[in-house]
Amino acid sequence: MKVFIIAALMAVASAQGPYKPSTYPVAPYKPEYPSYKPGYPAPAYKPAYPQPSYKPDYPSYKPEYPSPSYKPEYPAPAYKPAYPSKSYDYPPMPYKFEWAVKDDYTYNDYAHEETSDDKGQVTGSYRTLLPDGRTQVVNYKADDYTGYIADVKYEGEAKYPAEYKPAYKPGYPAPAYKPAYPEPAYKPTYPEPAYKPSYPEPAYKPSYGAPAYKPSYPAPAYKPAYPPAKYPAYPAPKYPARY
Repeated sequence: MKVFIIAALMAVASAQGPYKPSTYPVAPYKPEYPSYKPGYPAPAYKPAYPQPSYKPDYPSYKPEYPSPSYKPEYPAPAYKPAYPSKSYDYPPMPYKFEWAVKDDYTYNDYAHEETSDDKGQVTGSYRTLLPDGRTQVVNYKADDYTGYIADVKYEGEAKYPAEYKPAYKPGYPAPAYKPAYPEPAYKPTYPEPAYKPSYPEPAYKPSYGAPAYKPSYPAPAYKPAYPPAKYPAYPAPKYPARY
């Protein structure tokens, strides 16, 4: 059914042919109401009074004296050092010194000597006793061209003592605590009192005998409304042996 309807629509479309615009002229558009025109012209705003020009009642401020120009009474000081500048480029001067220290009690043993010529070349050496028993000897040279050059040597053999472990001994014995006074033996000065009442204890006797409680009705005997159930006894089952 759908196939038949589609085929019918295609046949109608092919029978009408291609679209052709109409050749009739189009009528001009005329609005149903006329265009809006105001009955009076737009008013032009004119103020009823002219705009005033502001004039102050007092004249502009004028100072009675001109602004002062500051002139110091003395000129700015030019700093001049009290001593003339000197050049520290002195020519090298030769010198020589030497000293040494040796104290067996404090284990101080070191020395130093140095010499300089008129060309500024310095040579010297110093030695020091190290804690391990060796002696460190340093020979050096120095000038303005090569700088400082040192040659370090060691004399002797290093010796290290065995590990020292002191035994702890207190400088005073541990105190033994002793009280300054003996401990007193506690003895009461009075005997313990024996308690005796000043009056005899009364013998309590009631003036009437204790009543015997008798209920006015006998105690009920509980009887169940139905007899106790009886369960049948079944013999124990016997199972045949498998083999």
